[in-house]
Amino acid sequence: MILNASGCLDALEAPEVARALDVFVTKTVTPQPREGNRPVRIAETEAGMLNSIGLENPGIEKLLAEKLPRLAELGVPLWVSVGGFAAGDYADLCGQLDDRDEVTAIELNLSCPNVDEAPESAAEIVSAARMQTRKTLYAKLSPAATDLPDTARAVQAAGADGLTLVNTMRGLALDEKTLQPRLGRETGGYSGPGLKPIALAAVYQCYGATRMPIAGMGGITTGRDALEFLAAGASAIGLGTVLFADPDAPGRVRRELAEELASRGLSAADDATGLAHSSGPVTVA
Repeated sequence: MILNASGCLDALEAPEVARALDVFVTKTVTPQPREGNRPVRIAETEAGMLNSIGLENPGIEKLLAEKLPRLAELGVPLWVSVGGFAAGDYADLCGQLDDRDEVTAIELNLSCPNVDEAPESAAEIVSAARMQTRKTLYAKLSPAATDLPDTARAVQAAGADGLTLVNTMRGLALDEKTLQPRLGRETGGYSGPGLKPIALAAVYQCYGATRMPIAGMGGITTGRDALEFLAAGASAIGLGTVLFADPDAPGRVRRELAEELASRGLSAADDATGLAHSSGPVTVA
């Protein structure tokens, strides 16, 4: 299953790209509209990009009234990413989405590096959200957490059905002439190829700790990258930064992954999930 990383694709502006995915994940929505952080919000780096968007979004009311019906017309299963600044925000959002047939799953954005975090723990937020919805819940966690496997076990116990790994990681870029921060909020969330080893480690550790379904993402640009995430424990693959440079990436990565699987005698992506945890290697035939 191939999906987009939240915030990396506007499905209404690029519907053909969204239809090439198996699931479309919305930009994170909050209870009230947000203008986001002050500009500059995006800076390219040598190997990826930094963003400091700050959860700019129209708010839940406009999403429900205007965007969801239009997104449903794409014919692609929808995950809605939700965010907030307290457990009650997440619970309220999940409650409002619970009876919307357009929504297949809800992703709890618990790890945005560009806004202040909720005071409650990830597990407390998941527990509050779980009480308000019957929808499938994915908890999106930060790669910066030192106790990530413990956090994964905690959100699993609190009612999460799956994990999204990973979100961006805080980084800084300086102007080459002025040596001042290039982003308006100084630091931003780093994404791109350099994130891949960190994301792979997170997927590997959390799969080993929980065996939960995992949507793995972070620096995936090729079918070989996708295969590695599956082997580490992912059951779904998320494309992020690559979509800005290559809108054909969903189809290309799908084809490349199929070739990688076939070369190892694997008939389906599910056959590759968790192979890095097995005792023996899987080599090219």
